[in-house]
Amino acid sequence: MPLNRRTFLRAAAVAGGATAFSGALWQEAFAGPAQPGPGPYGPLLAADANGLRLPEGFTGRVVARSLQRVEGTRHTWHPAPDGGACFADGDGWIYVSNSEVPLVGGASAVRFDAGGRVTSAYRVLSGTTLNCAGGATPWGAWLSCEEHDWGLVYETDPRGVKAARPRPAMGRFKHEAAACDPDRKAVYLTEDQPDGCFYRFTPKTWGDLADGTLDVMVGTGTGPVGWQRVPNPQLWVTPTRAQVSGAMRFDGGEGCYYAGGVCYFTTKGDNRVWAYDAEEGRLDIAYDDDLVTGGEAPLHGVDNLTGAASGDLYVAEDGDDMEINVITPDGVVAPFLQVLGHDESEITGPAFSPDGRRLYFSSQRGESGFVGGTDGFTFEVAGPFRR
Repeated sequence: MPLNRRTFLRAAAVAGGATAFSGALWQEAFAGPAQPGPGPYGPLLAADANGLRLPEGFTGRVVARSLQRVEGTRHTWHPAPDGGACFADGDGWIYVSNSEVPLVGGASAVRFDAGGRVTSAYRVLSGTTLNCAGGATPWGAWLSCEEHDWGLVYETDPRGVKAARPRPAMGRFKHEAAACDPDRKAVYLTEDQPDGCFYRFTPKTWGDLADGTLDVMVGTGTGPVGWQRVPNPQLWVTPTRAQVSGAMRFDGGEGCYYAGGVCYFTTKGDNRVWAYDAEEGRLDIAYDDDLVTGGEAPLHGVDNLTGAASGDLYVAEDGDDMEINVITPDGVVAPFLQVLGHDESEITGPAFSPDGRRLYFSSQRGESGFVGGTDGFTFEVAGPFRR
């Protein structure tokens, strides 16, 4: 019988053994990618009034609805809420969310006081198109990424004071997400193409993204990888992903998150969570549903992701059964929450408040599933998160 993909990948994972996941979040290394098991928070309970299935001790609420005013403000929340991040703001915080619609996409923000009450909402970026995901910077900016062939990264001010600025030196391509590496003073970028690449932007001056070098990951698969400069990242006839021979291909790059020397990113085409150990220059697989060996794979449609100080990763699903799954540092993957009644939607923008006690995320198309995202929901879940 020919060796199919699932069997081959399982064999490769066993062969890789304990060499995988040498980064800081995976110091408790395990033999192969994450496997199903009991989650750290226990089973999901029955759905609450908002359709959220949560573990014991957690509560949820709706923070905003697309095309409706955010409660207590005069700001109308945007359609198709997508990538998001939280930022400290005095004794409160701000949640920023992209809008994945053409021409008027941009991004908006909600400000919370120390008790979690909404105090204001406002626009931070306008006049851009298909703003999908992005990432937060160490200097407190939100990088909003356009998802089209000539897409740009925009550096925005979560407080809405400074004007947003395009950063063409970071390349023109179908941007998805960004993650900052303050240790190596670089920004990692994913590309949402079936033959997309994984990029690294190194600014000339850390904290100033106006100028720098765009590199693409090169290699032959998991294990040691390298980087090579993209010759023409801004104005091109040949797309950035085709300019470097030997550039690695990733099937639909999605979320991107950096912590402790490791950049984690997802690819939807093969349902993988990757782990790039920047300290070792090594690429491994943190999760792949084809590599699940015991029980049913709980995580499908991998998309946006974020992490907690505990080392847990939280991975949102695009479709499937509308869950956010947690992947623990000891290699267990399990559902953390589920949104019922939003069957034609996707979960986007997971992000923790600065104190780690609240998780924000959206259902991009809501209960109606309308592709224009006019029925989007943005949620908050509070509870005893591991920190």
